[in-house]
Order: sequence, then C-alpha cells, then structure tokens
Amino acid sequence: MTEIYDNEKIQKIITLYKKNRARDKAKYERKKTDPDFMSSNRARAKAHYDANKESKASKYENNKEYLKNKSLFNYYKSNGRIKEFQEKYPEKCECLSNHGVSISTGGIIGSA
Repeated sequence: MTEIYDNEKIQKIITLYKKNRARDKAKYERKKTDPDFMSSNRARAKAHYDANKESKASKYENNKEYLKNKSLFNYYKSNGRIKEFQEKYPEKCECLSNHGVSISTGGIIGSA
C-alpha cells in the first residue's frame, strides 16, 4: 500500500536525512585517523579486493574495446575536437553509441 506524503512530512523526512548524514560524517571524521579503524578498514578493503579480483579482471576484458574507445573519445572531447574524432574513427563512434554515449553532446544518452 502506497502512502501519500504532504509537503510537511516530506520536509521532515528530508531534515531527518540531512541530520543523520551530518552525524554519520562527523562520526567518520572522528574515527578516520584512529589506527585501529584504519587497519580494520584496510583489511576489509583488501579482503574485498582479493575476493573480487577475478570478476574485475573479467569485467575489464569484456569491456576492453569500449573502455579504450571511451578513453580516446574523452581525450578528443577535452581538447574540443569531437568532430575530428567522428571523422577519423567512425567505427569507434558506433561502438560508443551502442553503449549509450552520445558523440554529439559528449555525454551518456538519456542522462539529464
């Protein structure tokens, strides 16, 4: 069952969210220089990396062509040479278009 919220309730939810985010950020800022927290956080990150190393490598291998094309496109875009990229690499433009990148605007298709 969906509940309809009025403006007052929406503002209350937003205010509570902002307070919780501020409290969590302050808590992290206090803890981040603690040596115990740093070592446990590093151990957690290393365990995640070790557990997902193969999946990241396979994801990169599956998308290698797209990532290279996107990197080259970003180089041309940052130098204001999108038209030159389109003329020089039409097959790379096609690959990027298939992945949802708008060559004319330089952004992702469908994003605001």
